[in-house]
Amino acid sequence: MTDPAALETERSGSLRIWLMAARPRTLPAAVAPVLVGTALAWTQGSIDLIAFAAAMLGALFIQVGTNLSNDYSDARRGADTEDRLGPVRVTAGGLVPPRQVLVATYVSFGLAVLCGIYLIAVAGWVLLAIGAASILAGVLYTGGPRPYGYEGLGEVFVFLFFGVVAVTGSYYVQIQELTWEALVLAVPVGLLASAILVVNNVRDLDTDKRAGKRTLAVRLGRENARALYSGMLLLSYLTAPIPFAIGGSLSAWLFLPWLTLPLALKLKRIVDTRTDGPTLNEALAGTGQLEFLFCVLLAAGLMLS
Repeated sequence: MTDPAALETERSGSLRIWLMAARPRTLPAAVAPVLVGTALAWTQGSIDLIAFAAAMLGALFIQVGTNLSNDYSDARRGADTEDRLGPVRVTAGGLVPPRQVLVATYVSFGLAVLCGIYLIAVAGWVLLAIGAASILAGVLYTGGPRPYGYEGLGEVFVFLFFGVVAVTGSYYVQIQELTWEALVLAVPVGLLASAILVVNNVRDLDTDKRAGKRTLAVRLGRENARALYSGMLLLSYLTAPIPFAIGGSLSAWLFLPWLTLPLALKLKRIVDTRTDGPTLNEALAGTGQLEFLFCVLLAAGLMLS
């Protein structure tokens, strides 16, 4: 007879492994742009809460699918070696069979498609193009014959899809039009999402170089990549208030995200001075928290405008 306690322990361990595979520390990058895009739409009228929920869930499923695809593809290419400084990857670490990771990737993207079907019904076929491009970008990050993440283009695609596309798409779902304010407010969101990847690639610079993975950090070198991180943080704070400073269409509440400056300065110091994995892992998680807090305050500022 099977021991119930042993079964419970096994289930608990399996759940922890799948949570590790989903990389929960990256999920704020999926949530944050939806909050900002929807809050901007709220300033122009009421919002569709079901569409908001569908956009939020769709973004989360795309992020998880991208993480699983990355886990599978990096293991297949031999990029996740034993000497990497980041958390254990479930495929390369032998915690989950590759086929199961691949199936989970398909399931996650499939759930994103289900959310997209509702959004297409609400906002039209333009959402089909946005959703398809987002999923394709997630797969081709480290998958396909020439993964763009291996060519130093990861930060560019993160800026586009977790900034511009996600913010303007979430806004479009509610309003069915685009405005210059939506495009401008997508910039700080995209920069902070890209900064998460910069920290990740600074941490993995040496192992990525040995694995032939030419990330932007590998191409630029450690010091230039650190400078890029600092520049992304700075531009995020400078661009957020532009709709107030230039257009006057929104209020000074757009300066609310500046309350997170102490956290940004702390993270900058860590990235500028440390090379050890555990500390940079903390900086990676901290940058995700920074983006989330920044965007929550930006969304609050929009709703108070």
